Amino acid sequence: MNPEKAHHTVTGGLKMFSKIWGSKALLKAIYAVEDPGLEREVFGLKFKNPVGLAAGFDKNAEYIEDMAKFGFGFIEIGTVTPKPQPGNDKPRMFRLVKDEALINRMGFNNQGADVAAGRLKYLKNKDGVIIGGNIGKNKITPNEEAINDYIYCFHALYDYVDYFVVNVSSPNTPGLRDLQEKEPLKHILNTLQDLNNKKEKAKPILLKIAPDLTESQLDDIVEIVLETKIAGVIATNTTISRDGLKSDPTLVAEMGGVSGRPLTKRATEVIRYLSVKSNKAFPIVGVGGIHSAADAIEKLNAGASLIQLYTGFIYEGPGLIGDICEKLINENN
Repeated sequence: MNPEKAHHTVTGGLKMFSKIWGSKALLKAIYAVEDPGLEREVFGLKFKNPVGLAAGFDKNAEYIEDMAKFGFGFIEIGTVTPKPQPGNDKPRMFRLVKDEALINRMGFNNQGADVAAGRLKYLKNKDGVIIGGNIGKNKITPNEEAINDYIYCFHALYDYVDYFVVNVSSPNTPGLRDLQEKEPLKHILNTLQDLNNKKEKAKPILLKIAPDLTESQLDDIVEIVLETKIAGVIATNTTISRDGLKSDPTLVAEMGGVSGRPLTKRATEVIRYLSVKSNKAFPIVGVGGIHSAADAIEKLNAGASLIQLYTGFIYEGPGLIGDICEKLINENN
């Protein structure tokens, strides 16, 4: 089945299954692992466990209650833009089965910040799960006006999310990664921090970065995070690299970002570099190629405080969350 169609078929089926009496309790009993030893306090928030669902899976805040039952400690919605947009032309997601990877060029397809905020407002039971809001700019917004899109999303979601993620690292919106350059990035983060600090209760703001940054660019990221005093970094987004891929060359040649197993090593390297370079000055959320409990432990040992799943969750299934939590409990004992 086409991967995007499969995603909607599975999430739609889960939504219907969740309407059956007792179904959510059943999912929780099968998959969720709960233990006080899993709790983490990171950037002022208390997570019941360090395993989160990365942005991209639930772009429009439609599946939080359903996904929470699988045992996630936090769920990041989005990427959300101010105006609804359809994203790039289909097909735009491809499975690289031999590589345990995906290529996607979705292009921030979403229903807009106001729709997401409306769903979050009436969320009945998030089961103690922390909610993050991943925000970006509309495709038609020129980079010099991008700040206005981030401001709009910040205000729209502020009352309903626990933390924010500024996404300037997707390879699928033309010119977006140019905003990772030092001056435009500082402008966006400082502006959002100024707005944040005027609120009665400031919310953590994180920055999601690409795995394709050079060491000097990563040095700039450390400097920017410390200077703007944002809460931390999510490392990493998808990669534009095609090194070492074994799948069909016609698939590998598709435009878009690669996620999954090929990203495991590079994402860990970026986490370790940021952690060492900053002397652990800020929390890092590790994401990229986590397909096993061992992969998760490796990210945490490299310097991540929390981890996120997406492609590994697709390939390995919801049991991966419990496997990671059980491994962490065993390591603590």
